[in-house]
Amino acid sequence: MLFLLLLALCMRTFVNTVSSPDEEISDEVSTLCHQEQGSSCSIEFRRFDIVSDVSDHHYIKSNESGKEMQSFANANGTVQCQIMKEWKILETDLPDSIYVRAYETRIDLLRAVIIGAPGTPYHDGLFFFDIVFPSDYPKHPPKVYYHAHGLRLNPNLYANGKVCLSLINTWSGAKPEKWTPTKSTILQLLVSIQGLVLNDKPYFNEPGTQVSQNKMTQNVIKKYMAYNETAFLLSCKTMLNHMNNQPKHFESLVAEHFQMRAEHILAALGAYRNGFCLVGHYSLGSSSPSKPLKVSPSFKDSLDKFSAALHLAFEKIGKTSPIVHGSEMAKNGSVSKTVVETEANTCSSSSANPQAFVGKPKSSKHKGVWKRFISALAWISK
Repeated sequence: MLFLLLLALCMRTFVNTVSSPDEEISDEVSTLCHQEQGSSCSIEFRRFDIVSDVSDHHYIKSNESGKEMQSFANANGTVQCQIMKEWKILETDLPDSIYVRAYETRIDLLRAVIIGAPGTPYHDGLFFFDIVFPSDYPKHPPKVYYHAHGLRLNPNLYANGKVCLSLINTWSGAKPEKWTPTKSTILQLLVSIQGLVLNDKPYFNEPGTQVSQNKMTQNVIKKYMAYNETAFLLSCKTMLNHMNNQPKHFESLVAEHFQMRAEHILAALGAYRNGFCLVGHYSLGSSSPSKPLKVSPSFKDSLDKFSAALHLAFEKIGKTSPIVHGSEMAKNGSVSKTVVETEANTCSSSSANPQAFVGKPKSSKHKGVWKRFISALAWISK
C-alpha cells in the first residue's frame, strides 16, 4: 500500500510538471533560463534616475543662447512641462533592457543605454545614446547621438555617431513613421532603436535591400550572414570600448551587466566559432545541427582574438569565476567532447538552417522529469 501511495504521488508530480511547460526542472536550469532571457531584470541599477554631472555629454554645448535656456527654465512653459511628462513616462514604463539618466541642471539632455536583444547579432551588447531636446520641443524631434567609437555596426548607426531614423526625421519615411508632436515620445524613440535598428537582420536595414527578404536567394542569404558576423564582431569591440571607458553615471551598470553575462558571451563566441549556431542564435536548452556549419578561417580567427580580449576585460571588472573562451575550446583545432556537447545543445533550433531566420527553441527539459521519475521509483522499490 505504501508503495502504491508513493507511486501515485510521483506520477502526480510528473504530470503536473509536464503539463506546465514554463516550469523549469531544476534550480540550475531555472537559473540558466533566467539568464538567457536578458538578465537585465537582476541588475541592481535604477532604470531611470536624475544625476548632476553632465560634463561628458555630447550635446553639452547645445541650447546655450539666452532664448533657448529660457524655454527650458520656464516652469509654466510648454517645453518644460512636456519634458517633465517624458521623465514620468521613462520612470514608469521603461523595459528592463533600457536605462536612462536625466540631468538636474540640464533638463534638455538625456543619456540612454540599450541592451542588445537575444536572437540578434547585438545580443548582450551595451549601446549608448546621448539625446538633446530642441528649445521648441515637442514641435520638433530630439537629436540623438550614438556612442559609436568610430565603428559602424548597423546601417542606421554611423561611425560618426549619426542615427538615421524616420522618427527623428533623419531618414525618409511615410508620415506615420515621422515625428508627431502630439503622440511621439522618447520612450517610443528608444524602443524603435532597439526593435527596428538593433534587430536580427540588420543587413535589410540598408536602403535597396528590403525587397530581398521576399527573394531569399543563396546570394542574399550569404550577404545577410556575412553582415551579421561583422555586426557581432563590432558589437564585441564595442563591449571592450565600454568596459575600458565606461560612460559617466553608468559605471556600475557596465560592471554588473558584464559580470552577469560574461560566461554567456564567451560561450556564444565558442559556439559561433565551432559552427554550432548562426551568429545571433545562441540560446539555452535547444537542439543543435547534426553537422556543424561552415565557418570561415578569418571569422574563427577574429572570434578567438575577441574571446581572449573579452576574457581579460571581464576579469578586470570583477568576473572572477573560471571562464572558458573560444581559444581554449579550440586548441590545435580540436574541441573537448564535453565542451562540444555543452555548446551544441545551447543553440536555437533555427541555427542550422540559414533560411529559418527566427525559430522558437525546442525544449528538452522533460528528459529531466523522466530521470527524476525513474529515480523515485528506484528509491521506492528499495
